Amino acid sequence: MDSQLRFSVLGPVRAWRGPTEAELGTPQQRAVLAALLLAEGAQVCTAELIDVVWGVKPPASAPGILRTYVHRLRKALEPHRDIAASVIRSVGDGYQLSMGEGEMDLTVFRHLLAGAERARQAGDDKGVVRQLDEALRLWQGTALAGIRSEYAQIQRQRLDELRLSAQATRIAAELDLGSHTDAVADLTGLVADNPLDERFRELMMLALYRSGRQAAALESYREAQLLLAEELGLDPGPALQAMYQRVLRADPGLLPGPRRPTPAPVLTPDPPGPTDPATVPAPSTPSAVPTTKSRSTATPPTPPRPAPSHRSAERIPAQLPPGLAAFVGREAQLAAVRDLSTGGAAVVSAVAGMAGVGKTAFAVQWARQVAHLFPDGQLYLNLRGFDPVALPVPPEHALRTLLESLGVDPRALPQGADALAARYRSLLAGKRMLVLLDNARDAAQVRPLLPGAVDCLSIVTSRDRLSGLVALDGAVPVHLDVLPLPEARALLARRLGAARTAAEPEAVDEIIALCARLPLALAVTAARAAIRSAFPLAVIAAELRDHAGGLWAFGDGDAAADVRAVFSWSYHALTPDAARLFRLLALHPGPDVTLPAAAAVAGLSLPHTRQLLSELLQAHLMTESAPGRHSSHDLLRAYATELADSLEPPEELHAARRRQLDHYLYSAHRAVALLNPARRLIELEPLAEGVRPEEFGADADRAKAWIAAEFTVLTASVEAAAAHRFDTHTWRLVWAVSNHAHERGRWQDLRSLRQVALDAARRLGDRAAEADALHGLAVALGGLGRYEEARSRCEQAIALFAVSDGRHDRPECHLTMAWVTDQQGDLEAALDASRQALELYRARERHDPGNPQAVTAVASVLNAVGWALSRLGRHREALDHCRQALAAWGEHGENVHVAHTWDSVGHAHHRLGEYGEAVAAFHSALDLYRAHQHLPWFVAGTLDRLADTHLSAGDAEDARRTWTEALEIYELLDHADAETVRNKLCRLDSSAVV
Repeated sequence: MDSQLRFSVLGPVRAWRGPTEAELGTPQQRAVLAALLLAEGAQVCTAELIDVVWGVKPPASAPGILRTYVHRLRKALEPHRDIAASVIRSVGDGYQLSMGEGEMDLTVFRHLLAGAERARQAGDDKGVVRQLDEALRLWQGTALAGIRSEYAQIQRQRLDELRLSAQATRIAAELDLGSHTDAVADLTGLVADNPLDERFRELMMLALYRSGRQAAALESYREAQLLLAEELGLDPGPALQAMYQRVLRADPGLLPGPRRPTPAPVLTPDPPGPTDPATVPAPSTPSAVPTTKSRSTATPPTPPRPAPSHRSAERIPAQLPPGLAAFVGREAQLAAVRDLSTGGAAVVSAVAGMAGVGKTAFAVQWARQVAHLFPDGQLYLNLRGFDPVALPVPPEHALRTLLESLGVDPRALPQGADALAARYRSLLAGKRMLVLLDNARDAAQVRPLLPGAVDCLSIVTSRDRLSGLVALDGAVPVHLDVLPLPEARALLARRLGAARTAAEPEAVDEIIALCARLPLALAVTAARAAIRSAFPLAVIAAELRDHAGGLWAFGDGDAAADVRAVFSWSYHALTPDAARLFRLLALHPGPDVTLPAAAAVAGLSLPHTRQLLSELLQAHLMTESAPGRHSSHDLLRAYATELADSLEPPEELHAARRRQLDHYLYSAHRAVALLNPARRLIELEPLAEGVRPEEFGADADRAKAWIAAEFTVLTASVEAAAAHRFDTHTWRLVWAVSNHAHERGRWQDLRSLRQVALDAARRLGDRAAEADALHGLAVALGGLGRYEEARSRCEQAIALFAVSDGRHDRPECHLTMAWVTDQQGDLEAALDASRQALELYRARERHDPGNPQAVTAVASVLNAVGWALSRLGRHREALDHCRQALAAWGEHGENVHVAHTWDSVGHAHHRLGEYGEAVAAFHSALDLYRAHQHLPWFVAGTLDRLADTHLSAGDAEDARRTWTEALEIYELLDHADAETVRNKLCRLDSSAVV
């Protein structure tokens, strides 16, 4: 070999020659390499590799294409090595990849698992944890990420089981070492991600019990019992039942060795404080800290629930896509399902069928016919279950989209799919609503999205038969096959005119036969025939026949439809520029594309691109799914992807991806400049030729709407940039989109994005970018309540900024550190971090004395220092800093930052016994919060502190009224402090009775 080769499958399939990563090409090529790697030195025959890439319906040319893939892999891995000496050798009727020990991450992973097992047998728990920590660090995301096939899915499940077993063994060892609290934190995520895996539930019960939380351990069992019964109709297994019995009777054998846990004292924490570092202007970072007012507990800052029902109910969604004007047929199926819509029961209808059979058109037609029966609205969501480019929409993302469609403030949403699903079902309770879930991957993706309300109708389309929904959720299956001959004739007559089809019945029947009665193929053919209206249909049939030889089906086994023949016929009729645009749009990672983005991908002018899109629309190779947004059927995207791989030179594909990423990066950069003018913008490289980013002018609302509309595409662009090693674009795109995720409390999304940015920055060796990513990761982890990890990331970011060119970004890191350490109860550290932030902001103000951004940043941090001082009991000093902050705001003093400061003032006055001043300050804060309609937890926190002051001043009735108002908000938010306020009200009522 030219240099040492290394391979990775525990994440995206990747390879390196020494320090240089190899460009492995298309997902199909990566699938071939993955199969050879997972064979671990064994021969893989050609037939098996063909099955890996194409499944059961390979093209006739598959062996030749496979040889091309192998040739390209050899050149990518060892560009200067002869084929005879290549690491990929031809052996018999197949290939073999030879590796040395330690050259693949999976091999290293297994070696570490063996070491952990030896340590376990020797009773070395620390050794077990050490070995497994090292093993689990090898994982860089989902195994075989980016490869979509049945083979890849099977291998992923096998590898994921290895990882889960390693995690279970590691946590068991951690428990034996006495780290119960850390284990609970780790297990919370694992149980949420694997709710039916009884191993983690059993470990969770043990960890909770050893932490002195017997009731929580028993509740965890009851949750598992209910979930298993609902999902599988099963009782918990013997091991989990035995753990329940042992916890129930407080079995001493559950405690670790001679040590017995000492119950932690019940502490009454300081009330939540007034200043939120998240709202300090952040010139360089979109998310200094999560936007939350809670300061007193270690509870993660859970984003709130929706606003009261009168606000949510104002929006009645009507999201059904437009119906097909030329829809014909399916009368029997429509007649059968109409009765389902009027029975008053909760009905889920799984509309299954092969690709291109018209599932979406049928579902939309059905939904539109019965929409009047659902006066509370109709929701539509494309789950992208079988998208050839993008991954399926995770249930959590889908739930957020549905809730936002129902009018819920995205910042007011809880974390986790379970909590989101509960909110979704609660919001739909008592309503009559229709929900159309299109292109679902499987039952697991759909189940959390079902309303549960008896008067709601859910229609689900999928290529999968969704037997799980039928068996467990009472779904009524509706299977669509290819059209019967009379309906296929009617479709062509509707599109081409009855006179034209009646004049040539034999040609019509031949066209139908060549299209295999598949609606998508018939629609594409009819579009071409309609354009060539002077041609006899016999000519159309003959041309279609000529393109059918040797082509293979895209079908999933339900039918033998040679739709590639139809696609190729329409494709070859395009002008050269339109054909090129069709190919290059296959590179676009999102579900749909706008005109400016399409122009960027092709490097063409907007008028020319508009003309080409019109040509693609006329040929039915694209549709306008919404005004200004163009999309293709996933079969067409798959076809375009193959054309791009085979016809476009690699350098052109690289250039097109660069133009596409430049378009989104520059557009998002401009949006950030408008939406957060206090933020210090990052520098960008020169724009690629032919790219025209979005123009917002001075219209911040337009920029905000663009970010919201393109967020799915932007996050998909981050994934695409990382997959193709556009590392500079990767971290900069994350920088640009993070603020949107942060404002909506999407902490899991933010964490994933920032981790991708961190990986890219480290590959680049860019310390400033790495520091920025670490800081953003700290914010996301803090938002998830993982404060120790957040603190560690903050420390790393501060250290990196100190030695990089990003020194101007350091104040925000210290401010984040102040928030995190305050949440941990390390008040001295919080004060120290706040003061460091203040010193750095003042230095920035001195450097640029006329900059109002620097002045307002200093004002906000003065309040942060004041809050920290008040938390330490130094209330006079706190008031001095807060008054300086109020004075510094000056003419800018009507915003939420000033509200935070007034809240700090009220807290300090209360602690000094100056209740009249405290009440006045709290009311000033509340007036500003309400005027700006800011996050409701700010209002609730201030109301709680105001009620404390009323009670201390002897006004029990005002205290009761104020706590009642705070409790209503906290209950809507499902906030942890609701219980605290409820207890205060109970104590107040008890004292009144006495």
